[in-house]
Amino acid sequence: MDSPRRDSASATQASDMNKDIFKSPSLTGMNSVSPGEMGEISRMPESLRELSADEMASLNKKLVRKMDLVILPIIGILYILNYVDRQNLSAAKLQGITDDLHMTTQQFATAISILFVGYLPFQIPSNLLITKIPRPGMYICTATVIWGGISGATAAVQSYRQLLAVRIILGIVEAVFFPGAVYFLSAWYTKKELGKRLAGLYIAQQVGNAFGGLFAAAIFQLDGVHGIAGWRWLFIIEGSATVGIGSICTFFMPEYPHNAKMLTNFEKDLAVWRIESEAGAAEGTENEKVLKSFIQALADPKLILLIFCNMMSQAQGSIANYFPTLVKSLGYSSTISLLLTAPPYILAGFVYYGITFYSDRKNTVYPIIMCCISIACAMYIIPMATTNVGARYFSMMVLPFSSVGPQILLYKTINLHLARPTAKRAAASALVNCIGGTANIWASYLYYAPPQFFAAMGTLMGCAFLFACALTFYRWFVRRENRRLDSKDPAEIAKVIKGGVTQEMVDLGWRYEMY
Repeated sequence: MDSPRRDSASATQASDMNKDIFKSPSLTGMNSVSPGEMGEISRMPESLRELSADEMASLNKKLVRKMDLVILPIIGILYILNYVDRQNLSAAKLQGITDDLHMTTQQFATAISILFVGYLPFQIPSNLLITKIPRPGMYICTATVIWGGISGATAAVQSYRQLLAVRIILGIVEAVFFPGAVYFLSAWYTKKELGKRLAGLYIAQQVGNAFGGLFAAAIFQLDGVHGIAGWRWLFIIEGSATVGIGSICTFFMPEYPHNAKMLTNFEKDLAVWRIESEAGAAEGTENEKVLKSFIQALADPKLILLIFCNMMSQAQGSIANYFPTLVKSLGYSSTISLLLTAPPYILAGFVYYGITFYSDRKNTVYPIIMCCISIACAMYIIPMATTNVGARYFSMMVLPFSSVGPQILLYKTINLHLARPTAKRAAASALVNCIGGTANIWASYLYYAPPQFFAAMGTLMGCAFLFACALTFYRWFVRRENRRLDSKDPAEIAKVIKGGVTQEMVDLGWRYEMY
């Protein structure tokens, strides 16, 4: 496809239009750039240089629509499979897996948490590797097929020890997906667009949770067919579906913008320029050493704060691992309990889209997270204070979005505040998810003594308070860095660069936003 051009334009007009394009929020969402910084426009591909601002905005809108129609459905479907295969053990508990494998309550908690023993540490090497792979889409889809096979193999376990072994291996392979998917989306979308796309991931998670319970309830009707227990049918059917769907997605999943077969050459130029004009380099074109980028991530002081924030947020999100158990404490049958898990997750999906739409529109994160934390704290009190079924189910309706919602905005922060080099961002994202995710291990042992679950709800309330304190300190930190950048003092700017910003980002007028 040839790039659209105006019939006639002088060099002066082209130059003026280029300036308008570069500043256009509809294209990149970046800060306005002063005339003295217009040297960056020389990096714009020739195919884009003679486009007017209106033409650029129109073409950008069409490109984003095309990306959304291809990328988001595939990523969303894969995440549903990822989450269902990870969480179906919770549903299996309601169908007698603990009795068949002779597990105690504590052993079941270990079976839940041990997945993270493989899942968490392998995220880091996987995300470092994905930055060096020219086909990250193929990498993610291949991992999907493998973990689907492993999940299906869970149906064959005959003992507690075998279940632990399968869960560890499942965690290792599933480690590829979530941090890899977040990195993959940030390679395609600008900071004004990323929030809603990350919300798409979490909405897919809630769809997986909601319909996972419904599917489980249906599959359990096969209990005893061909002499196979219902919980074994659950793993067989859902594992087989993951293998089949993952294999199909392999043929449609795009790669980086610069080598995506779904784009024309002109669209590739535009897709790459959208990312370059924000942070100075496009995905898949940098040549930073992996080890150097990993060290850069560790040296960034913001990383420690974000890891702690995510740890507290992940502890709150551990409710998802035991949600069927929480609902079962209301006193209903296993089938009804599975059906009652769906409405809270469906509500959460709508709320996720709402908060990320607002976040992208207003370019803000901090007040939304604080609002979610406040709501969650109130919901933790209700199960501890009353055994009334209506009140407790109301808290269960609200808890999924209020306790997990802040994670979406945290990942948006990670990918925009630790943007470059790309390998550093990938390492930082994996580190935050890996170390922060360790909360899922110890939090799994909190969900005992139903129906009030004092240990779990009390601990999660404490985590919410610490999360709020750490995020408030992070807000002060990045606002101080912005003041240093605004000062134009070379000594102050050097401190910011030492704290994790590249010179190229400074030259582009980059700032920490959303706080």
